Amino acid sequence: MLPELPPLPALTRAEGELVDRYLEVLDLLGRINPARGRDTYGGLRAAQALVVAATGLRDALTVMFERGEREVYTGTMARAMRVLDGERRTTRLMLPPSSAS
Repeated sequence: MLPELPPLPALTRAEGELVDRYLEVLDLLGRINPARGRDTYGGLRAAQALVVAATGLRDALTVMFERGEREVYTGTMARAMRVLDGERRTTRLMLPPSSAS
């Protein structure tokens, strides 16, 4: 049985979309990371998808701005990203540990 996750904090629909699109961009950047990637084709496909994901991220921010949501509540957003496994998802962006040779 999987452990119960903490509940997501209350977000507007646009904030939820922002978090989802941001994490999607992180996932794609992790697949492109040349220090972690296994093949060029996978990186190419991720780079192509990144264009669409970045557009979604821009659109989410545009909606927030147009609706008058001028402030990003970083603590709330960070909690949402942690619930959605954001910490693990960001590790692929980092360089792998250097091997002792």
